[in-house]
Amino acid sequence: MDDNPQPAADRYFALPGHALITLEGRDAAAFAQAQFMNDVALLEPGRWQWSGWLTPKGRVIALFALLKRSDEAIWLVLPDADAAAMATALQRFVFRSKVRIQFRDDLHASGRFGAPSAASGADFTGDEEAGFELDAGSADAPRTLRLAGTPAPQDDAAATRWHALDLQHGLPRLPASQVEHWTPQQLSLDRLRAYSVKKGCYPGQEIVARTHFLGQAKRGLVLLGADAALEPGHEVTAGSVAMGKLVAAGTDGARHLALAVMPLEREAASLDVDGAPVAEEPLRDGLAR
Repeated sequence: MDDNPQPAADRYFALPGHALITLEGRDAAAFAQAQFMNDVALLEPGRWQWSGWLTPKGRVIALFALLKRSDEAIWLVLPDADAAAMATALQRFVFRSKVRIQFRDDLHASGRFGAPSAASGADFTGDEEAGFELDAGSADAPRTLRLAGTPAPQDDAAATRWHALDLQHGLPRLPASQVEHWTPQQLSLDRLRAYSVKKGCYPGQEIVARTHFLGQAKRGLVLLGADAALEPGHEVTAGSVAMGKLVAAGTDGARHLALAVMPLEREAASLDVDGAPVAEEPLRDGLAR
């Protein structure tokens, strides 16, 4: 008997930690364009992109899927951040803009290990009554993310597997301890096409653009695997030399996984975390939108 049974492809399960913020009103798209790191003006209605909110020093506060329903309706699906706190923090920057920011606890995120029935790539489908569907997978690992009024049942094993696939695709699932520590380049968010260096000003834009155009990105994400549990914040070492730091961790069956920020150019070496050996693994492609 399989000790790690895989969930059925047609079964939805709750995605713990995922939450929704909505920006509604005449200036919703303009507000998102001014605050977030990807180019909302170039995004067509009915499509979504990875994006994020940065500190003025260019450190990632939150990473999210940004859905553009229209110029007057922008939705943020946050996999980890405190959505209620972030909605309150965003509200401080509204000033005279005609935009209403809400944490929506009436729509629930769920996942399924199978291709969407209608959504594809960066296109999303649905409405508030029937629910919304996003293509959150890749060719070799199809997944569907749904937002709907009825919550899906809890399935800890399935949610853990979803989290592990995010890490394997290079989507950093940042715990609170790693918020406001890393730039988009250090988190290799270019792999997800999650930020723009050409759009107008936004918090942290000067740091992001300068790093890009001066070629100063010296560190990026590396996927590590180990037999022992890995914890964000712990150092990766090669002998007595510090090589980087773990920023996100999870498990895939009996394997323990972590994303670490490490030098892009480095000598081959045996790596460990707290004395336990770790091995570099290839990142999957396919989540860029």
